[in-house]
Amino acid sequence: MSKAPQPTMDPTKMGIGRSIAVLTSGGDAQGMNAAVRATVRVGLYTGAKVYFVHEGYQGLVDGGENIRLATWESVSMMLQLGGTVIGSARCKDFRTREGRMQAACNLVKRGITNLCVIGGDGSLTGANAFRTEWSGLLADLVRAGKITEDEAKKSSHLNIVGMVGSIDNDFCGTDMTIGTDSALHRIIEVVDAITTTAQSHQRTFILEVMGRHCGYLALVTALACGADWVFIPEMPPDEGWEDHLCRRLTDQRTRGSRLNVIIVAEGAMDREGKPISSDQIKKLVTDRLGFDTRTTILGHVQRGGTPSAFDRILGSRMGVEAVMALLEATPDTPACVVSLSGNQAVRLPLMECVQVTKDVTAAMSQGRFDEAIKLRGKSFENNWNTYKLLAHINPPDVKVFNINVAIMNIGAPCAGMNAAVRSAVRMGLIQGHNMLAVYDGFDGLAHGQIEPITWTSVSGWTGKGGSMLGTKRTLPAKLLEEISQNIAKFNIHALVIIGGFEAYVGGLELVQAREKYEEMCIPMVVIPATVSNNVPGSDFSIGADTALNTITSTCDRIKQSAAGTKRRVFIVETMGGYCGYLATMAGLAAGADAAYIFEDKFNIKDLEVNVEHLVEKMKTTVKRGLILRNENCNANYTTDFIFNLYSEEGKGVFDCRKNVLGHMQQGGTPTPFDRNFGTKMGAKSVLWLTEKLKECYRHGRIFANTPDSACVLGMKKRSLTFQPLVELKGDTDFEHRIPKTQWWLKIRPIMKILAKYDIKLDTSEHADMEHVIKKRTALAK
Repeated sequence: MSKAPQPTMDPTKMGIGRSIAVLTSGGDAQGMNAAVRATVRVGLYTGAKVYFVHEGYQGLVDGGENIRLATWESVSMMLQLGGTVIGSARCKDFRTREGRMQAACNLVKRGITNLCVIGGDGSLTGANAFRTEWSGLLADLVRAGKITEDEAKKSSHLNIVGMVGSIDNDFCGTDMTIGTDSALHRIIEVVDAITTTAQSHQRTFILEVMGRHCGYLALVTALACGADWVFIPEMPPDEGWEDHLCRRLTDQRTRGSRLNVIIVAEGAMDREGKPISSDQIKKLVTDRLGFDTRTTILGHVQRGGTPSAFDRILGSRMGVEAVMALLEATPDTPACVVSLSGNQAVRLPLMECVQVTKDVTAAMSQGRFDEAIKLRGKSFENNWNTYKLLAHINPPDVKVFNINVAIMNIGAPCAGMNAAVRSAVRMGLIQGHNMLAVYDGFDGLAHGQIEPITWTSVSGWTGKGGSMLGTKRTLPAKLLEEISQNIAKFNIHALVIIGGFEAYVGGLELVQAREKYEEMCIPMVVIPATVSNNVPGSDFSIGADTALNTITSTCDRIKQSAAGTKRRVFIVETMGGYCGYLATMAGLAAGADAAYIFEDKFNIKDLEVNVEHLVEKMKTTVKRGLILRNENCNANYTTDFIFNLYSEEGKGVFDCRKNVLGHMQQGGTPTPFDRNFGTKMGAKSVLWLTEKLKECYRHGRIFANTPDSACVLGMKKRSLTFQPLVELKGDTDFEHRIPKTQWWLKIRPIMKILAKYDIKLDTSEHADMEHVIKKRTALAK
């Protein structure tokens, strides 16, 4: 995303004299409420009037009480609710010109010229058509005497901004649509439950998930649970798939697996375009193999429940961006969609995205399946390629080279580590390597706790929390002699180190030891895995998403308790070491009033402002408060100190409670994101090592001593990249164990604005409009 410095304007005055309406349309999706809340609060923050449009486009046509002024308090306690609080409806009236004329009349009468639409591609296409014929509708309304010339002049132009709310993730141009992550949470909860019963009875389970035209949910579920087969509309199975599927299931049973899992998207079809149903697959497996087979169709369960932390943050960030896009729009600006690409907010021309989405459907109907996968975007394509490699390629019977790759966990355990180990082991075996498990981190490497690890020994690891290999915080510096001896003894040619800041520092120490110990001259890769999300070289770490969801769901319960007792403030301490990622993101996801972190220095005056802010808040209808504090944010302003200060200053106005969340943040089963992220990272790391081993193979031995032979594999902005460990030293604060630059600090002001603090939002950098059509032209070449 190109970021262009703009002439700065006071954001609190941008919306004065303007009116914004927000509506949700089409199928509901978890996280829509977060987007509505952010749109309302940021709109009010800019000085604009904000209106709710209840019941989607139907409310826009019917007008009256359906279009109501929104207030700050009217969106309180919405963040954790699923569905859409302002309602959604399919609307036939809006498809007619008369209906759209009535909708235009309702907007003009209220002086609304900015419309924020949260929905799928149908809803957004409808909004664009409305905008395109706006001037014609106004002319007709003037002729009919329903509005005056003066009213038409004041509302001469309609700005449209869309946010995509769809659990299917079927809209091109955006990595994730609002609701997709939450739907995956629901699906994985069911898969985990089914897996236990299937193992007990040695059953085959066929699970049908939503996705009539898009296989994203099915594909990511298959990756996240290690399914044996997935059916998606973008890539129908080859002819003779029935034999291949039966062979695959039999192979898995022969290898000792007690269950088989098959994931089916509801829109699955064969190469001729004929539907493939769950019942058809069940009949095939039962008749051919005689396996005890059950089907489960998830249906609307996937749309329900509370939104995940990711969807709340996504909705909140998109709401902010949508308001800014509306207020910065000119009559020449095309209607846009705000979306996330990697961790970057982007604005995309609405109709370009709609066109590419239609192109995918056309490619599928014309049998151009490879193109359909590409048009879905890089994220979808990467998921498909990883799935294909891990599920459809069997390890070779004969080893081409006798290469030994060791894999280990370092530092504190976190959810998703095992998913990374599993995919690294299986990808290594597919590449023809021998895989070695190192137990208990660098201690195990020094003391020879090293054993071969096989395909079946990592079965079922994707969904397991903690670290199956065992992990310790010990660094290698004092064990170099023993480590080098064991690298030689076990003939280790490459090393995968999965862990947090200790893994990064440990990797650096091994690289520095190359001068003295030739055994260390082997390719190494560090995969960041820690709840703290503090590893240099990566915007995200495996495990952070699971911890974030744990904190968010706990805060939901705490807020519910506070809402019941009234006039109560909770102070919650989170983990993270010196890194404030968890406290900040949980603050945004749970709707906290403040989040104290080490990176954003604060003093007694700031604490005073926060207390006064809560005293004022207690005078409104929202009589509760939530304060998050990162464990190491300040040596003197401890959790007890802040609790005592708030208790004293709030006497007679509110009372306080405190919670230290502790190690529950490291536990639990991994979220779909951490399973998928760990799986992709593990697979990519081994593919990279395989290439490095070829580069470093000299005269019958491996010798790697260049900086780029020891890297961190990290997510940077929009892609997975390998960065040499030594090059990251300059961006590392070793004393506080954090990177010197952290992307998420830029979104801290959003949390403060949504909590009604009078601060300035930096509008000098904004997301420029990007184009998605170029992807199609590149494909056509």
